[in-house]
Amino acid sequence: MPWNPEVYNQFKNIRYQPFFDLMENISSDGLKKAIDIGCGTGEQTKILSEKFSDAVFLGIDSSVEMLAQSNVFKHERLSFQQKTVEELYDANDQWDLIFSNAALQWSDNHEKLFPKLLSLLSENGQFAVQMPMQSENILNQILFQLASEEPYKTNLQHWNRISPVLSVDEYTKMMFEYGLKDLQISIKVYPIIAEDAENLFQFISGSALIPYLERLDENTQEKFIEEYKKRIAKKFDRFPAIYAFKRILLYGRK
Repeated sequence: MPWNPEVYNQFKNIRYQPFFDLMENISSDGLKKAIDIGCGTGEQTKILSEKFSDAVFLGIDSSVEMLAQSNVFKHERLSFQQKTVEELYDANDQWDLIFSNAALQWSDNHEKLFPKLLSLLSENGQFAVQMPMQSENILNQILFQLASEEPYKTNLQHWNRISPVLSVDEYTKMMFEYGLKDLQISIKVYPIIAEDAENLFQFISGSALIPYLERLDENTQEKFIEEYKKRIAKKFDRFPAIYAFKRILLYGRK
């Protein structure tokens, strides 16, 4: 099931605030060459390129559907490529800024991935990454529990999405060991005020729900969605409700 930019951007304001918070840590000093990993439609990469006007930016994303909308943002200092972050394992490029907003939680084995990315930083290079703390967020917990129960456990062939996101301590240790300084590392709550359970379902349907639905046939998808919505409504027994959505923000420079 492909990513749907329209569904994802229904909550654009909510999804953009962590991006702006992360961007505020970045310095223009020595910033000439930057990469945005998991750039999506490219709109945020464009904002970065406008703020840091001396730098050349490359946005990469694995989604054809997302990148199809990036053409309007291209300019002489901004380009886009369809590429997975795992393809960077074989890369030798050095970057003055490695940036990623709400993307690396989709990549496995952070114990291997993050040291590789940190090794691609140039002298005085900056590392700025933001990810949702999926295992600590209620909607993800409900989704994981539902997928672990029958009949969906069998329908999903015993697959479930275990979040690869590590602890703050582990990321801090990796960044320190790669010589990063000026560390700005935090877990921040971005509250979502939902009028009803459908509102919360729509928020997660554009991201974490996708890999589950793509593994189910159409009939089972409908049943899975129906049960998921019931469980969301039960967990948030009173509306309007507040959803304390937690994200981890990582910044440092060599």
